[in-house]
Amino acid sequence: EAAIGGHPGARFNLGAIEWKDSRTDRAVRHYIIAANLGDDGSLEQLKKLYPLGLVSKDEFAATLRAHKDAVDETKSEQRDEAEAANFYSI
Repeated sequence: EAAIGGHPGARFNLGAIEWKDSRTDRAVRHYIIAANLGDDGSLEQLKKLYPLGLVSKDEFAATLRAHKDAVDETKSEQRDEAEAANFYSI
């Protein structure tokens, strides 16, 4: 349900499960969706899969753009200030 609801971490986990079960096409789809939502781990997986030919050049380029857009949408001055003040480090 979380993956369907758009939770990038859930999509990443589904990708990992599909990869483990040798369903590479489905794994790549989950990684692309999660990366498009801004998940860094999924983008890293795709960076490893691209040279193997499991992700096309067009898919990879589109995913890079979508990931950047998703990350940029979450940026704010308040978050930058909190990060600078180590607000998030526990």
